[in-house]
Parts: sequence; C-alpha cells; structure tokens
Amino acid sequence: MNKKVISQLGAALILTGVVACSSSSETTRIEPVKLEQDPNLCYFDDTEVRAPDWICGTPVEGYPVAAVGSFRDTKAGTSFARNQATMDGRVQLATEMKAKVGAMVKNHAETTGVGDQQTVDAVASVTQRQITAEILFGAKAINYRKGPDGTTYALVVMDPQQAAVAAKQALQTSYKNQQAQWQRFLGEKAQNELESEMDKMINSEFGAMPQ
Repeated sequence: MNKKVISQLGAALILTGVVACSSSSETTRIEPVKLEQDPNLCYFDDTEVRAPDWICGTPVEGYPVAAVGSFRDTKAGTSFARNQATMDGRVQLATEMKAKVGAMVKNHAETTGVGDQQTVDAVASVTQRQITAEILFGAKAINYRKGPDGTTYALVVMDPQQAAVAAKQALQTSYKNQQAQWQRFLGEKAQNELESEMDKMINSEFGAMPQ
C-alpha cells in the first residue's frame, strides 16, 4: 500500500471519528427543564424565586388595609429606592381604600335595605372620591424586600383605627358635599343618628370605631 492510499485512509478514519463524536454529542445533550411554579406559593415576577406572600397580595394579619408599592433598580441607593417604593405603596393603598369604602356603603345598603340602587351607587362613588393618598396620613411601610432584578418592594399598611378615621373623614366630606343624596340614602335622620349610621358602616368594614 503506497503512502497516498495510507494518507487517504487515515483522513477518512479521522473524519469518521469527528462525525461520530459530533453525533454522540448532539444525542446526549441535556436541555434545561423549566421548573413549574407551585400555584399556592408566591414568586417574584418572571422567576422561580420565592417571594413573601404579601408581595402577591395575601392579606396581612392585623391590618385591614394593605398594599404593595415597588420601585425599579437604580444607582440611587437603598434608602432612595425604599422611599420611592413607599410612595408608590401609598398610592396603591388609596386605591385599595377606595374599594373598601365603596364596598362598605353598598354592604350597609344591602344589610339595612335602605336606598335604591342608583342612590347607593351615587353615594358610594362620591365617598370614594374623597379618598386620596394625602388623607391616609397613618399609612406606613412595615416591610421591604428586594427582588432578583433589583426591584424594591414595600408593604404599606394602616391599622384598624387609622383606617376607621380615614373612612369617617371620607364619609363626612361626602355628606357635606352631597347632602341630598345622603338623605335619600339614609332617610331623614337627625345628625346624631347619621353619625351612628356612619360608625356602624365603618366598624363593620374595618373592625374599629373612629375616635
């Protein structure tokens, strides 16, 4: 066998080995498997990293009104991020408070049978408009977490007494601005009876009486 034939045979064997290795590599490659999230647990957005339950909106014991604020990752530092997340949380808390106050008025109407649907909706709406982040002065952040992507989360809450005071302020302002609707809602009640009805609504929703 001459050198040319030997050289060609050697090249063929080498090529066969390369192809075999390549084929073997492709067939044994392991694809990463995405883990399924447990629907009963809380995770940070788009990750498999567990997050505190409050980030997913789970009710917080002892606080009838709670909300979660967040702020993206920046180079401004932890203190700045927490302040911004808290501010966002207060805005979210106002939204949550509006929903609770609206439900409070409607639940009272259903329980007592007072007011027609149109009047109840009008009173609920005008009362909700009185809720702003500014009147929720008792709101405070009680917990913070930083997500895998650097986002800072703040848990902002109001205790029952603070929530009751804010709700009472909203009801009183609503009554002052729309007395005719309130009188259709609760009937011709004396001022002290009106105050009592408001307190009943608040206690039913927040578990506390405004002081």
